[in-house]
Amino acid sequence: MGRVQGKVAFVTGAARGQGRSHAVRLAEEGADVIAVDFCEDISTIGYPMATPEDLEETAALIEKTGRRAVTAKADVREATQLKTALEDGIAQLGGLDIVVAQAGVAGMKGQPPLQAWIDVINTNLIGTINAIQVSLLHLKEGASIIATGSTAALMDTHQKNDPGNDPGGMAYVHSKRALSAYVHDLATELAPRGIRANVVHPTNCNTNMLQSEPMYKSFRPDLEKPELKDAEPVFYVQQAMKVPWVEPEDISNAVLWLASDEARFVTGAQLRVDAGGYLKWYDYHN
Repeated sequence: MGRVQGKVAFVTGAARGQGRSHAVRLAEEGADVIAVDFCEDISTIGYPMATPEDLEETAALIEKTGRRAVTAKADVREATQLKTALEDGIAQLGGLDIVVAQAGVAGMKGQPPLQAWIDVINTNLIGTINAIQVSLLHLKEGASIIATGSTAALMDTHQKNDPGNDPGGMAYVHSKRALSAYVHDLATELAPRGIRANVVHPTNCNTNMLQSEPMYKSFRPDLEKPELKDAEPVFYVQQAMKVPWVEPEDISNAVLWLASDEARFVTGAQLRVDAGGYLKWYDYHN
């Protein structure tokens, strides 16, 4: 216990799923948390977003650990909203040590297609950059930045059998690749300042994003209305280990480690929590 004792963490996408899990795990280990989420649906995304009640529940779970929570409804696509939420949280909690840029959406088969591309890029890529950049001037030596990528960013997708068919889906892949490159170069510039920046790459993770009709459809395009029972057997294809998905807590443990002093010399890493997915889908020799 106490691996991030007395630190303050800023977590986006904190109302549910991985974001909630990260926020609570950090609180369990001693951090106070500034938790933000959009808490509104996005028309091109085919599953419901988190609600204000979800964000309140996250705050309650943080406070149950004995740590403080400051919450705000903020859209990561709007840097001014994030800046206001962050500065309010810092004013209440006294500083900033950890940034977890988690907020993200999956826009497979989103309609209209080009709007789906825009919404995914604006959320996953620009939103991640916004969350990090509103934080940068508040960070001091010893701080840690963690962004959520995806094993999709590491897969070879250069051969496209049906280009233009799913801009929202391709935007997810591109956004995770681009944010990974951004964090890599940022880590280089921050290293002399004693601030670390890393990316965590989950495989299928058991959240609302995975357990949704668009995701089922992406794994079972042969069915008109696939359900979990149809998609789950195919989920295994993503991993070398014999599991259909990992749990949010599995990613949170990696986030906690990167946030803690145990990883004080780890920066610029692309840390995979993928049950061997990379081993199946990428030849590192190339």
